[in-house]
Amino acid sequence: MEFTKKEKPLKEKPLPQQPLTLLVNGQTADLTAVSPTMTLLHYLHHSGRTGTKEGCGDGDCGACTVAVLCTGADGTLRYQAMNSCLIPVGAVAQREIVTVEGLTESFTAGLTDGPLHPVQAAMVKTGGSQCGYCTPGFIMSLFAAYYDGSVDDIAIEGNLCRCTGYLPIRRAATALMQEMAEAKPCDRFTQRLSLPSASPDPPPSLLQYLGPQEQFYRPTQIPQVLSLLQQHPNATLIAGGTDLGLDISHQRRPFPVLVSLEDVAELRQIHQTETAVEIGAAVPLSQIQSYSQTELPGVFPSLDEMLVWFAATQVRNRATLGGNIATGSPIGDLPPVLLSLDATLKITGMGDRLAPYRRTLPLADFFKGYRQTDLQPQELIELVSIPLGITPGAVRRYSQSYKIGKRGTDDISIVAAAFVIDVEASGRIVHARLAYGGVAAIPARAIAIESALMGQLWNFTTVQQIKPLLLAAFTPLSDLRGSARYRQKLVVNLFEKFFVETIEGLEN
Repeated sequence: MEFTKKEKPLKEKPLPQQPLTLLVNGQTADLTAVSPTMTLLHYLHHSGRTGTKEGCGDGDCGACTVAVLCTGADGTLRYQAMNSCLIPVGAVAQREIVTVEGLTESFTAGLTDGPLHPVQAAMVKTGGSQCGYCTPGFIMSLFAAYYDGSVDDIAIEGNLCRCTGYLPIRRAATALMQEMAEAKPCDRFTQRLSLPSASPDPPPSLLQYLGPQEQFYRPTQIPQVLSLLQQHPNATLIAGGTDLGLDISHQRRPFPVLVSLEDVAELRQIHQTETAVEIGAAVPLSQIQSYSQTELPGVFPSLDEMLVWFAATQVRNRATLGGNIATGSPIGDLPPVLLSLDATLKITGMGDRLAPYRRTLPLADFFKGYRQTDLQPQELIELVSIPLGITPGAVRRYSQSYKIGKRGTDDISIVAAAFVIDVEASGRIVHARLAYGGVAAIPARAIAIESALMGQLWNFTTVQQIKPLLLAAFTPLSDLRGSARYRQKLVVNLFEKFFVETIEGLEN
């Protein structure tokens, strides 16, 4: 949506308080008297649906996993596994979810006996449940994957079993894959996926909850968002909520006015031009991952690599690109990748005369200090633009990203790094980008090192000459995850690893 000087933001007339509902296991639940900032997990427990468990409360263990019916980028319906401990109830109003209680028709009907769902049956047959606390989460992750046709280790990467019973759980997944190879699922869930809409009761143009102490809005257009920010200058924007959800579940932080961006169509689109790929700020990371693999295979290897290690499936299904940038976290996984790719932001806001405007800002100028950005109070990130192609005169681009954490997946970075090197035919460097997270107050490029690399040959000698400069490029802090000295060594070692991998790639 393009704004001109003559255009004014759409002023939505106040809507009467409409009943907010949620379809849980096929049954309509009234949310009118429920706080929109209560987590979905706590709502399920308060409403007597205790099969969904709470382990960590911050999206790390997967015990609280539920399946949410969503419309994919291609218009088809899918069940997506999500962490209910991080989702505010207002974000799923007028939507449809399935919990572990809803997998068998007999249980939904109030009976205590009846045939199990194939996922449940596979877990029972392989002995995949020990203490049982994590089992509902594993079941729901496998359930979503079962109807997506991809029951593998990635499907359960966001689920932890503290009894270390992974082997029988993986055997259950293997059994399901064999079953699916013989016959595709055909039941009431596949029938639901064949219907046209992910919402049993489509929301109005502006879904709103106006409670006595809090207000929750889910607009559908950017002008509506801007109008709401004008009316409520202290409103908090929320997209996937995987970061903000921690403030709700752990800190019990009140949010008097929340404006959700997940229904704004303009923010959930991916466009490709001749010179760039433009990704809406509210596009879930799992959708970006799928788009990059199918539409841009091999074009952004550093982005593809980092998305593999970004949290886990449940988080990627909710987390957004704009959110990972706007939080301003120095250990965000994606900012180093986007900095190395010279990404730019398109930011939309409201002017003094109530006229919307748009400005373009290089991502390198966005981060101002620890958790401080260039985003103004009544602005939002509309999209992220990533240039296509390599530097003129270059014949080859080397690009990769790395993440070091305590765990391989579903963990916060100790240090994240992303590199881009363009070389001409002679092997000399004509473009260099070295970007890091976790080594400064903001995600940052090693600009002095980039300058020093220009015109040098991309070889072992150059890398060895650069290493002392890299060691002194940042002054990281020590914390529980790693010492400053460890982080400084990672700055050097990851770049050296990058060089070795590029040489190995040439040899192979």
